[in-house]
Formats: sequence, C-alpha cells, structure tokens
Amino acid sequence: MNYYSYGCISWRTLSTHASFIAMRKVVISLVAILAGNSFAVAADGGCEAFRWPVAREQALFPEAPAAQSGVELTIGQAVDFSLEAADMVSFEVPPQRAPAAGTFGATASVTVPQDAELQVTVSDEAWIDVVQDGRSVKSAGVSGVKTCPGIRKSVRFKLTAGPATLQFSGAKKPDLKVAVLTPE
Repeated sequence: MNYYSYGCISWRTLSTHASFIAMRKVVISLVAILAGNSFAVAADGGCEAFRWPVAREQALFPEAPAAQSGVELTIGQAVDFSLEAADMVSFEVPPQRAPAAGTFGATASVTVPQDAELQVTVSDEAWIDVVQDGRSVKSAGVSGVKTCPGIRKSVRFKLTAGPATLQFSGAKKPDLKVAVLTPE
C-alpha cells in the first residue's frame, strides 16, 4: 500500500531516504578530506618532495635577471634565460640526451673557484649537461618533482677548480630560470 498518496510516508521510503542522506554525508566528508589534503599539498607546493632544500632557488627565481645564451654565471646567482632553438645552439659537446625537434636550449659558463660540488636547478623541463676539460661530467645526484611551482629539477655535479660550461637542451618553452649554487 502506498501511504505517500495519502500524505504519509512508508518505512520503506524513510529507510531509502535515510540511506540516501547517510551516503550523501559520506561523500561530502570524503570530498572535504580530499580537498583538505589538496590544500595542504598546495600550501607547500610539493617542494618538500625534493631530496634537498630548494628554498634558495624559490627566493632567487622571482628576481632573476634576463640572460642570453653564452652568459657567464656566478655561483649563488639565478638567471632567466631566453633560450634559442636547440638546433641553433653551439654546444661544446653534444648533449647526453639529443634534443627533440622544436625544443630550446642555451649554454653558460661558470668558473669553479676550487674543487666543489655545484647544484644546478631549473624551473622547467630541460636536460642539463656540465662540460669540463672537454668532457661531460656525470651528475652526482638528481632530484626532480612536478608538484613544486616554479622549480622542476635540481642536479648536482662534482667539479674541479676552473672553467666549466653548462648546457641546457630539450626545453619545451623558450625561457628557463636557472640557479647555480653550492649545496646546503
């Protein structure tokens, strides 16, 4: 018998309605929990996922001066490169990973004052090579995350005192922020 047509609600209708309300509360609670986690990740930007701190880069990148390929970098400095088409860049040695067609690149030089480890950090996807004495230097460590706004990858290289060339290739955009620091 359908009591609803007489202005009454049956137990079946009430239990179905109660189940709907309970399910709705569960869904709303889950959405709130997930949103809270998303806000927590957004608050630290995912930068905590790097293997080493990138706070200095976060401070340097917004004020990084513009630079062109071939610039001399200073350790402790960041620049905002205007990149060239990768096939137009004169790399000292071929990049370890051949740049894809339509990508961008640049080179820079740095003088290493004493045998040291340097940390090269970039804002977006790009391949980083360091050349010293005419040979590519193998990286000593790499850390990269996709959830840190404005910082994509940081690579460490053990270098000897003297000149070194930094090569950036395979960038998908024509600009790239780069910081050259000593590790903390």
